[in-house]
Amino acid sequence: MDFLNFLDFNITDILDIFLVAILLYYVYKLVRRTVAINIFIGIVIVWAFWKLTEVLGMTMISSMVGGFMQVGLIALIIVFQQEIRKFLLMVGSTNLASKRNFFKRFNFTREDGLSIGTNVDAIISACEKMSQTKTGALLVIERNNSLDFVKSTGDKMNIEITQPIIESIFFKNSPLHDGATVIQDNYIVATRAILPVSNERTIPLRFGLRHRAAVGITEKTDALALVVSEETGLTSYIKNGEFVLYNDYKELASIIKEDLL
Repeated sequence: MDFLNFLDFNITDILDIFLVAILLYYVYKLVRRTVAINIFIGIVIVWAFWKLTEVLGMTMISSMVGGFMQVGLIALIIVFQQEIRKFLLMVGSTNLASKRNFFKRFNFTREDGLSIGTNVDAIISACEKMSQTKTGALLVIERNNSLDFVKSTGDKMNIEITQPIIESIFFKNSPLHDGATVIQDNYIVATRAILPVSNERTIPLRFGLRHRAAVGITEKTDALALVVSEETGLTSYIKNGEFVLYNDYKELASIIKEDLL
C-alpha cells in the first residue's frame, strides 16, 4: 500500500528523526514554565495533524492546514521572538567552544536531580536565611549563555559556593552587597555586577530595581535569577523574564535543580 511507504526506514531517516527530536527537546527547554509552552504544544499538534492528513491523502484539509502553517510563520517569529533570540545566543555562545560545556549540552545520561555541580541547596538556604532578616540580594546563575559581559562590570571572584559566603556578601555593611552576584557552576565568579534593567511595563510597581534587573538579564540570556526583597523579605525566582511561582523553599530548590539539568 502506497500510503504505508513511510514505514520503510533507512539510516538517513533515523538520523533525521534523531536530529528533530534533539531540536524539539532544546526548544522545549527554552519555553517550559513560560506562557510560550502552550503555543509550542499547539504548534506541535497542528504540525502532526498536517503531516497525518498528508500521509492519508486528504488533499483539501492538508492544503488548508499547510497554508496556515506557512502564513503563520511570520506570526510565530513575532510570538517566539524572545525564545528565538535565546536559542541563537545558545548556539553562538562563546561557551560552545569549551569542550566541557559542549558535551554537557548533549549529556543525556546524568542522573535525575543533579544540577551540573551547582550547590543549589546552599543557595536556597542562604536565600531563606536572608529572607528572615530582610537582607536584599540578587543572584544570577549562568547556564548556556555566556555572562562575560556582566562579569566584566563587577569584581571578579573565584569562591566556592557556601551558605555563609553568600550571606556575608549580601550583609548590609559588606562592600560587595550592592549589585548582582554571578554564579557559574559551583563558584561565585563576580560580585557587584551591573545587570541590564528591563523596561517591561507589566512588572508590578511593588518590585524595585533588583527585580527589574533580574527580569532584564533573564530576558536577554537563559540565566536564572533569585531576588530577596529587603522590603518584604520574599524570595523571587525569575526565568525567561517571568516570575516562577513556588509553594516553599524545598519546591524552589527542586525547580532550580531541574532547570539546571
